[in-house]
Amino acid sequence: MKKKLYAFAMIAALLGSMLLTGCGAEKQEEKTSTTAPPQQKELFISAAASLTDVMKELAAVYEKENPNVKITFNFGSSGALQKSIEQGAPSDLFFSAAQKQMDELEKAGELVEGTRKDLLLNEVVLIVPKDGKADINNFDDVNTDKVKRIALGEPKGVPVGQYSEEIFTSMNCLDAVKAKAAYGSDVRQVLTWVESGEVDCGIVYATDAAISTKIRIAASAPEGSHAPIIYPAAELKGSKNKEDATAFLDFVSKPEMVKIFEKYGFQVK
Repeated sequence: MKKKLYAFAMIAALLGSMLLTGCGAEKQEEKTSTTAPPQQKELFISAAASLTDVMKELAAVYEKENPNVKITFNFGSSGALQKSIEQGAPSDLFFSAAQKQMDELEKAGELVEGTRKDLLLNEVVLIVPKDGKADINNFDDVNTDKVKRIALGEPKGVPVGQYSEEIFTSMNCLDAVKAKAAYGSDVRQVLTWVESGEVDCGIVYATDAAISTKIRIAASAPEGSHAPIIYPAAELKGSKNKEDATAFLDFVSKPEMVKIFEKYGFQVK
């Protein structure tokens, strides 16, 4: 009797072992047959510093809709970005704060033909520290003793600096203003200097002024004193991710994106 019970127990154990092995193999098979998630692609975008906040929000929306795409930005002055693109820095798209830098890249054959588009409009404003004591209320005040130091974008590579020079040239006081100028590497540095009170005033875009609670807008640029501020965008020939570059440029051009641009003070062209 004991032998029979022992034999029965051995058979039961063997059957149990086979069953577990089969389940394990089945689970392993299921695991092996599961489709691996698609590899995430990286999209490199060079964008003018004044676009920092709006582009980050647009990217967040885009990445939520396209989880297989990761967007990496290089923000800076349009001139510096132009040079980095010409020198081979990885970039799929370029969003400039002026036509000049995009024109140069187009002449150099860096743009994908037919992809360039004028996307946005902006305005230039004179700003002062919110708690500043200087009585500065218009552009004419810059050429008086009220202003000892003014922050401007470096005109060779920073579009807002180029527009600033156009304004003061139209007012016949460019040389006098240059003597008081501190030049920033991009428009956000100009904004920071005004916020900290390191300068009496500065010239930025209306969109930059809109994001700060530490400054006040003293005046808008006199009408007709500078060229229209147009932001062009284009795909770059050096792109290694042309499909997603096209998709993102189409995405930001959708009518639904207008509200996001307007939220940051831009006008959609």
